[in-house]
Amino acid sequence: MTEYEWSRTMPAQPEQVFDQAANIGRLDAWLPVALHVEPEDPPAVTVHEDRSGHDMAALLRARPEQMRLEWGTREQDSYTGWLQVSGIGSGASEVTVHLSFFDPGHDPGEEAVFDALDGSLRRLEKQVRMRVDHPGG
Repeated sequence: MTEYEWSRTMPAQPEQVFDQAANIGRLDAWLPVALHVEPEDPPAVTVHEDRSGHDMAALLRARPEQMRLEWGTREQDSYTGWLQVSGIGSGASEVTVHLSFFDPGHDPGEEAVFDALDGSLRRLEKQVRMRVDHPGG
């Protein structure tokens, strides 16, 4: 098993960050650009991966009371992950994403994973900033 973790501080209350991250209709705005999530019967989703061209059955659960998202593959145990939002005071939050790859063939490698995590959290921060700066949009 290979595990990765990445964190980023965001200039917003944890509830605002979590609401943006957990909005299933807006996941494509911040997820890695090569991943696309299609909701099914919650918590079931289908994830399309551009790299392989395959669709994968997955689960996505939001736990608002914990400000946590959890996900993973449905039919095989190749991949899981979570996103945790924590308040750090002064109206800021820390977002941590943790990924676990149980199938080495599913792991794209350290550099690719960290690039994807960094890019995703930067896009999420941009979405959060837009929401905080323009509350109606």
